Amino acid sequence: MKRRSLIVALAAGPATLQLARAHHGWSSFDQDRPLYLEGKVVSSRWQNPHAELVIAVPADLKLPADLARRSLPAQSAPVDGPGLLAKTALPARKDREWELELAPLTRMEAWKVAEIAPGTAVSAVGFGTRDPKGEAVMRVEYLFVGDKAYALRSSPA
Repeated sequence: MKRRSLIVALAAGPATLQLARAHHGWSSFDQDRPLYLEGKVVSSRWQNPHAELVIAVPADLKLPADLARRSLPAQSAPVDGPGLLAKTALPARKDREWELELAPLTRMEAWKVAEIAPGTAVSAVGFGTRDPKGEAVMRVEYLFVGDKAYALRSSPA
């Protein structure tokens, strides 16, 4: 029986390492510098540990003039949304595609966010990775789809 457990563990090892490498903890994101991104959804993955979008960012990305005044929904976590929006900037890196890490599926359901189809225009405020040479990934705090805003750090208040 011990030998069988060892064989199963060895076989599962590469898959476990792949999952661990694919998902990084929130500490790898620079929470002192909120970023703004917008673009069209290239692909969407509605799966655990969290939903993800890949967006194509336009070359002429600009910070919207009304960003700091956008209405934000109430959420259960104490987040200074207006303060976050006021200090949001464009990313220094010029990647044309970014991966947006959203909330876990249970939280997306609580906000009533249906899976977002490719081609949909979205914008987001969140945090990029601390490593400037790392992946073009944003942990999303606020997601804007059409005329709706979603606060993804916690559940609706």
